[in-house]
Amino acid sequence: MVKSREWSRKTREEVITLHRKGNGYKKIAKMLNIPRETIGSIIRKFKAKGTVETLPGRGRKKMLTSTAVRYLKRRVEKSPRVTAEELRKDLSDVGTEVSAQTIRRTLRNEGLHARTPRRTPLLSPKNKKSRLQYAKSHVDKPQKFWDSFLWTDETKLELFGPMDQRYVWRRKNKAYEEKNTFPTVKHGGGSLMLWGCFASAGTMNSLQYQEILDDNVMQSVTNLRLGRRTASHCHPISPGTEEILDDNVMQSVTNLRLGRRWTFQQDNDPKHTSKSTRAWLQIKGWNILEWPSQSPDLNPIENLWWDLKKAVAVRKPKNVTELEAFAHDEWAKIPVDRCKTLVSSYASLLKAVITVKGCCTKY
Repeated sequence: MVKSREWSRKTREEVITLHRKGNGYKKIAKMLNIPRETIGSIIRKFKAKGTVETLPGRGRKKMLTSTAVRYLKRRVEKSPRVTAEELRKDLSDVGTEVSAQTIRRTLRNEGLHARTPRRTPLLSPKNKKSRLQYAKSHVDKPQKFWDSFLWTDETKLELFGPMDQRYVWRRKNKAYEEKNTFPTVKHGGGSLMLWGCFASAGTMNSLQYQEILDDNVMQSVTNLRLGRRTASHCHPISPGTEEILDDNVMQSVTNLRLGRRWTFQQDNDPKHTSKSTRAWLQIKGWNILEWPSQSPDLNPIENLWWDLKKAVAVRKPKNVTELEAFAHDEWAKIPVDRCKTLVSSYASLLKAVITVKGCCTKY
């Protein structure tokens, strides 16, 4: 007969106390309003084990042995993409029949949970070597060195981008009720491209452009004043006005007080590494940081783009005009302390790259 309940420790101790005083099973059962069979079970257990505590080993036995659990842990540590069904078949081949759900539950109990993998750039051995070399050669630089950097990058903002997606609380079979759905629009419903720069002293105004840049128009597109429209704001600009880039960058350097020994950072996008762009930068005589390819995680401005996209999504722009206005507004609101923290923690980022031998980091 299966027990319907577990009596409290206090009650069991009271049974033993009454029994030691010479009371019989029937009398104790009547005094405590407990079935006589239960009284007998408590007393027999006390006589055999010397305790009224609940002993281990009760309940349903585990379906997987400790050896099987160790196998599952080794398997998923070595091959994280293996499925629960594949693991079930592996155990079945050696005579252990369990469900895939049992395997999932066992792994969760061991601290291993199924998660969506993070998306990272594809790194070749050459990329990893370059990243590792970059980290080792800069990890011991003083903070003053990083405070003189002008970090730059481009990003794309969509009107209905992924930052707008949220979880919903809903009941079963209610997935397609309008309140539980997320409407989508082709091509994100409109977008804009932003170029921005920052240093430990803060951000500068963002520059918008709406064209695909190539090495022939890279300098001319960045001719646009940061955050200011011109008549040619959304159209290709003829080359030959590189001095405006000089105005924008140098104005940022001055406003952010980077000093005379400042360094210009940009990634290895083809428009940045073309012969014409390199030649133009060489004429300017700027100190250019040698940047390892496939390394967005090494550029702290990526964290600011994330902050910007979250802030813009909260304001729910209804059209591209609002998207642009909110983007410039929120970029200007980024606290100086946020910028300073990103730059001051850069050495930790480089140490992380060294630890993982050039692979991608959480930064």
